[in-house]
Amino acid sequence: MSAQPSNKIPVVEVDLNANKKRVHPRFITGFYQNIRVISMYALLALFLILPWIRYNGRQAIWFDVPSQHYYIFGMTFLTQDFYFLAVFALIAAFALFMVTVYAGRVWCGYACPQTIWTHMFQYVEKIVIGDRNKRIKFDKEPMNAKKVFKRFLIYFIWFVFSMITAMTFVSYVSGTEALYQNWQMIGFIPFPDWSTWIWVSIFIFAFSTYVNAGYMREQMCIQICPYGRFQSVMFDKDTLIVSYDYERGEPRGARKKGTHPENLGDCIDCTMCVQVCPTGIDIRDGLQVACIQCAACVDACNEVMDKVGYPRGLIRYTTERQLVEKEPSRVLRPRFFAYLTLLAVLCGGVVYALTDRVPLEIDIRRDRNQLSSLNQQGMIENSYIVKLTNKTQSAHTYKISLEPQEGLSLGVRFNDVPLEAGESFDMPVSIYGDPKVIEFGQTPITLTVTSEDGKYNVSKQNIFTTQGQ
Repeated sequence: MSAQPSNKIPVVEVDLNANKKRVHPRFITGFYQNIRVISMYALLALFLILPWIRYNGRQAIWFDVPSQHYYIFGMTFLTQDFYFLAVFALIAAFALFMVTVYAGRVWCGYACPQTIWTHMFQYVEKIVIGDRNKRIKFDKEPMNAKKVFKRFLIYFIWFVFSMITAMTFVSYVSGTEALYQNWQMIGFIPFPDWSTWIWVSIFIFAFSTYVNAGYMREQMCIQICPYGRFQSVMFDKDTLIVSYDYERGEPRGARKKGTHPENLGDCIDCTMCVQVCPTGIDIRDGLQVACIQCAACVDACNEVMDKVGYPRGLIRYTTERQLVEKEPSRVLRPRFFAYLTLLAVLCGGVVYALTDRVPLEIDIRRDRNQLSSLNQQGMIENSYIVKLTNKTQSAHTYKISLEPQEGLSLGVRFNDVPLEAGESFDMPVSIYGDPKVIEFGQTPITLTVTSEDGKYNVSKQNIFTTQGQ
């Protein structure tokens, strides 16, 4: 398809035919591909290494769902702290929006897990079978012993990668100790002694990884992922995109090396940009949903331009304003600043909440069956349950005290409450009021919980009532 210059970059509708032939991209090197490979495999290494990092004697990042305790580098979060999760999700969303407005789909091309694992699985095919042409020829060959062996070898390596991925995912929840140390001997064969939920989780993650990276591949980006669908809403004339220079490249056509026919543009129609594309599109057709902006076509085209002696940049990172309107791009624009402001506010709020957060939580619940009663000494008694939660990652002993108030005294079952890291305890307490001193009705009270070392101190208010006795 030969693209024609116009007053805007053409937008091509996505091909929804999921039965089209498998895409076998050609692997190349270049400036952007070097950045891409480094970023992808650095993130992959981080994912695999993080569960093994320890902090204060515990796994540094551990989402212990069964006990509802979540540990992140010295901070302990409980289920009631899930509002942090909502804020982190908002930060991630607005960060993605801001990056998309400025630089297009760089997340898809350089950091998306689907892209990383697909690239890794395709590289296994390259190692076992060969480069693009050999893989295409291999698919067309009749089944024989050699083909069966190579298929088996590829599938086995995929399976190993899928199992490593699944076990790493699960180790963030179960903990590395529970996953890798709970083994038993069945005869002479070591076998994991895992609970049912671990087996089920590993199967789900392994199956999903195997299918998504081994078979779905680019179809995940084209058919399923919603990000590509709403990118057109977020793009504007100043969004950085990978695009083909129509005016310079058209009309395209082959020519002898070192020549430049006057009736032809710079594109020699070598189709290298199509061969290296992981989603199998032709960037020369225009802006497409299937383009994940990996810039493989940019490196491939620049390499071809070097060989034929033409200037680089026939396919390049550019904007519609630069390419079509021949004007400088505007980085400082309202939408970008709006996302940046929202991000700054959200990040500032999270930083403040985390730094101001005391890793000790108390909750006071009254006995709702009886607001107050008279004991044998003629004192008015109110009963409460004080729930203490140690959110630190070390053991502490806590004391409960009542803010001094005339006519009121505190009765506790235990003077000291020792709590392990992340442990909660419901402490029954009673407050006694002298009916000769306190006023009839409701009196505000303040209970304070202090750690034995004086490091943590939290107070909470409730009421003492003389009604209902």
